[in-house]
Amino acid sequence: MRWLLFLSRLAFICGIAFLVSLGIAMAKTENNEPISSTIIMIGYGMGMVLVPFTVLCYLLVAFSKKKLRQIVPLWLIIANIIFLCVLVYYIFYLNDPYYHQG
Repeated sequence: MRWLLFLSRLAFICGIAFLVSLGIAMAKTENNEPISSTIIMIGYGMGMVLVPFTVLCYLLVAFSKKKLRQIVPLWLIIANIIFLCVLVYYIFYLNDPYYHQG
């Protein structure tokens, strides 16, 4: 189950990159283009795939009657679930076509 710990750490890094890319998008300032584009690709590209997949793996391990907290630390589980909530909020509410009307 070391793969789940690795996947959790990778999803955590992608979740942080997603939050940083949201900050870059909200700030709309001119900054270092190669670094910004790398962070945005990691945040949006990998984060939108890895964070939900990691939480799905958490659910599968939890339903298989194994102790998830023995494999992955609790703070990492909570952080990835929070990143998933932020991703869902971003996808469904901020990209809603009715959000930008009016």
